[in-house]
Amino acid sequence: MSDLLGVYQPGTTFLHRMPAGVKLTAMAVISVVVVAYRSPATSGVLVAVVLALLAVARVRLRLLARTLRGLLMVMALLTAWQAWQQGWAHAFAVVGALVGLVLLATVLTVTTSVDELLDTLTRALGPFRRLGVDPALVALAFSLMIRAIPTTLEIGRETRQAAQARGLDRNLRALLTPMVIRSVAHARATGDALHARGIADD
Repeated sequence: MSDLLGVYQPGTTFLHRMPAGVKLTAMAVISVVVVAYRSPATSGVLVAVVLALLAVARVRLRLLARTLRGLLMVMALLTAWQAWQQGWAHAFAVVGALVGLVLLATVLTVTTSVDELLDTLTRALGPFRRLGVDPALVALAFSLMIRAIPTTLEIGRETRQAAQARGLDRNLRALLTPMVIRSVAHARATGDALHARGIADD
């Protein structure tokens, strides 16, 4: 489980020293604010702040480049669609918010170990045991969700490269169909692995 997210970088910055609970709460609040007050200005401020946090956290450029490269295809398609439907300002508001939140999640996973994240979530969900909630299982689901972000982006990058090699990089079906199939296959493989270990059999 310790390498589930795979991007934690030990460090001594104030972001590394900040308790995981504070970072999770801040991320949740920021996400709600960005979605509730979505606008070009909000998205622009979010991206600027997150880039500053990435610099403070001393995120490796290779990791950041890999994340942005994986986002490129999906965000380009989404930008084109949103611009066609509602204009460039709306496209920037939507895509900028998504990019900012993905990078914010990167800051969280780079500065917080998996064990600390899971321990924090388990403690926070402890009072809900009486309602039938399994804190450990919820924490596992959360960590899998975060891990799915870079995995899906990597699948998108590999799919785009394969389409380019066949001269089909402008064919949406050639881009999206293999990406969806591979993403679903990865999700099924993850479920099978959990089932084989007797996790969440109920």
